[in-house]
Amino acid sequence: QVQLVESGGGLVQPGGSLRLSCAASGIIFSIATMQWYRQAPGKQRELVAVITSGGNTNYAASVKGRFTISRDNTKNTVYLQMNSLKPEDTAVYYCATLSRWGQGTQVTVSS
Repeated sequence: QVQLVESGGGLVQPGGSLRLSCAASGIIFSIATMQWYRQAPGKQRELVAVITSGGNTNYAASVKGRFTISRDNTKNTVYLQMNSLKPEDTAVYYCATLSRWGQGTQVTVSS
């Protein structure tokens, strides 16, 4: 079955950086479109970034220019590099594909 395991979250100060990872199994990773979502307390889950099998990317307006999604097909892993983090980026971040979700990883941006 599809398994998605996120890692890399944590507490970071405003302006800092984090890199999230999502290891996938149970799918043909190289042909899968992968997504990162986030959900802040009291808010709906929102799409943050997408990467297609061909490497095309798309971002939410709120993170464009600060976040970068990438993939390593040799490791069945998708990444989210997050720079210039803001308190409003605080959320649980989820990896997703084929309507399946990981368990999420908490990102907290606070001084």
